[in-house]
Amino acid sequence: MTPDQIKLVQQSFARVAPISATAAELFYGRFFEVAPQLRAMFPEDMSAQRMKLMAMLARVVNDLADLPTILPAASALAKRHVDYRVQASHYTHYPVVGEVLLWTLKKGLGEAWTSDLSAAWTAAYFRLSSYKISEAYGQKAA
Repeated sequence: MTPDQIKLVQQSFARVAPISATAAELFYGRFFEVAPQLRAMFPEDMSAQRMKLMAMLARVVNDLADLPTILPAASALAKRHVDYRVQASHYTHYPVVGEVLLWTLKKGLGEAWTSDLSAAWTAAYFRLSSYKISEAYGQKAA
């Protein structure tokens, strides 16, 4: 990622953070629409899960310029996902998660959503999701 892309991601997330509860509801609502088979992997009450999503995004976005500071947490999360019954085959859904994240951000940002912003978020998501896959299941899965 370029410094300009990092700045775009951080500035845009600062605009989403005040509506984080709505953004998380939008995200999971859309995610379960496009991947209903994964709903059973999540708790019935999604309140805590929605807060975890937004907290994780905030941490990643805030430390995006210093990637080594967030990689240990990303690695730990990837390994916890294995404990949560996430299998290597589920990582084929990571592009879906990325698409849903972009959709959520586009909804939340409205007219402020641009192709440059989409490219910046895509780069950030791809970088971290590839790392998480490799941490959970090794390089072959990534």
